[in-house]
Amino acid sequence: MNDGIAGVVALMRQRLDELPTEFEHRRIFLGTYLRTTQAVGTAIERACFEDPEWVEDWDVKFAELYLDAHDADLAGRSTARPWRLAFDAPADLPPLRHVLLGINAHVNYDLPQALLAVISDEDFTDAGLMDRRRRDHERIDGVLAERVGAEDNALGGARSLVDRVLTPLNRLSSQRFLRESRQKVWHNTAELQRARLDGPTAYATRLAELELLSAAKIADLLRPGQVLLRLAITGFGVTLPPPA
Repeated sequence: MNDGIAGVVALMRQRLDELPTEFEHRRIFLGTYLRTTQAVGTAIERACFEDPEWVEDWDVKFAELYLDAHDADLAGRSTARPWRLAFDAPADLPPLRHVLLGINAHVNYDLPQALLAVISDEDFTDAGLMDRRRRDHERIDGVLAERVGAEDNALGGARSLVDRVLTPLNRLSSQRFLRESRQKVWHNTAELQRARLDGPTAYATRLAELELLSAAKIADLLRPGQVLLRLAITGFGVTLPPPA
């Protein structure tokens, strides 16, 4: 993809326009993701990152993983387990739940892979470069945190009194799990990179572990209850353990 974030946004809009009626509920996450991608593009234009070209390349590759999974599922092809669970979730779930399912699959499972796509093994040996990469990685939190309130309002929908009372707490919880999950993503990226050095088989084994962990977290999100508050206690991200 050579058109950067503008190209990704165009592809997302195309997916929204072409979404079959029976998958109307997928507009919830896709619309949220589109607006978030636009916010990242704006942050790049405002020079919020140390290496804006790298951030844009990374964000594009990250988005491609979601678009590939989305297209594969609509075409009846297999997808990784986290996305399969997210895509197969009941259509009548609250909008927030659909967003959380998509975020979980995308951040916990796809994001380490996207980072590895734009950080070479040689890069990992350069401490100064990796510090810059990590700082830009963390700066994304600021972009996303600024979107929490707006996205909460955009989701709208029928809300109980409890939901309305808990909204400020939900927003605080959202910012907390963004930070927490991103720290775990950085750890998981390093774990996958070490496996990559050991060869394709070792990498595939570790990626399969990450797939299972991410799927288990999605299964937890499908349980009833105040999801964001539960995540604030149990954590949002997943952590790859040391290799066996």
